[in-house]
Amino acid sequence: MKNSFGRIALTPLLMVLFNFSLLAQEMDFESYNPKSTLVVPEHPIKRAKFPFVDIHSHQRNVDESLISNLTREMDEINMATMVNLSGKRFSRNGEDSDAQEYLNSMVRQFNKQAPGRFIVFTNLSFSGFGEKDWKEKAVSILEEDVMNGANGLKIFKSLGLSVKDIHGKRVPINHPDLDPIWAKCGELGIPVLIHAADPAPFWETMDSNNERWLELKLRPNRKRGANNPAPFEQIIAEQHAIFEKHTNTTFINAHMGWMANDLEKAAKHLDKYPNVNFGIAAVIAEFGRQPRAAKRFFIEYQDRILFGKDAYNKEEFYTYFRVLETEDEYFPYYKKYHAFWRMYGLGLPDEVLKKVYYKNALRVIPNMDHSLFPD
Repeated sequence: MKNSFGRIALTPLLMVLFNFSLLAQEMDFESYNPKSTLVVPEHPIKRAKFPFVDIHSHQRNVDESLISNLTREMDEINMATMVNLSGKRFSRNGEDSDAQEYLNSMVRQFNKQAPGRFIVFTNLSFSGFGEKDWKEKAVSILEEDVMNGANGLKIFKSLGLSVKDIHGKRVPINHPDLDPIWAKCGELGIPVLIHAADPAPFWETMDSNNERWLELKLRPNRKRGANNPAPFEQIIAEQHAIFEKHTNTTFINAHMGWMANDLEKAAKHLDKYPNVNFGIAAVIAEFGRQPRAAKRFFIEYQDRILFGKDAYNKEEFYTYFRVLETEDEYFPYYKKYHAFWRMYGLGLPDEVLKKVYYKNALRVIPNMDHSLFPD
């Protein structure tokens, strides 16, 4: 059908079909996941080149079945030792009436069923924080936990974010009442693995310029602000203050202190605090998008970086191995809301891999079974 100007006139039905076709091309960011047409050599890895220590895992309600399943999967991926950071269980109000027996039972179970394969870190209860005797009680419990088999202290991000004292005030990471804890860890020769804050973009405007937009959309409770509960920079400064004050204590800065996206800043951090090491749990995607810079960083600071994964999932370790060991190009990450970009391998030298995988952990964490590792 032609109109008076000689052009084809679309019937109402054709208009509907035309508009539907256009709408069919629209999709949200979550749905867009094109298959790459790039043809390059691929070297997927399901087993680490060397035995490794996962210094950042969370295993709860440990029993015979869980240990059996874990050790089987650990053998498959060449994980020699798993460090369980969730040594204690506290009630909702932070009470710890059975927390010590929970830890003691876990240590006994691990040692009985899989000796040498698991290391347990203890945790702090902040119940009653601000009371006169809190410090003395906390130090005493820490000493008892170490005597009963704990080999480190894990501090969760709740300190600095949600932990409050008996007056309802936020407890900063560098609160003076915590100084005896950090000092005691140094005296006991155990490391403190500490997670502070969340990624900085969680504090930024949630718009099209925010790299973490998708994660914040899917997990809106992760959005932060200057008063929720404090600025990012303030919480991080509190963490750095204890590094500087307690030089005789070894700290493992979890998730690279959220500096894996700025390796120049990360390098200055390690230079400034010789008692600090980096754990790489949950930040492998940052290295995978800057392979040349990341490789230089790993080589220069090879004595200060420890392998870790965080949330346990056997198949997700494969991406870590591939980023660290191969020189593969443009391969996918496993969580789009963490990294919508593709990964590139660093191809680290064997000696660097050995340090990251296990040698640094053997140096930092006491009572590890050295016989599980080649040298």
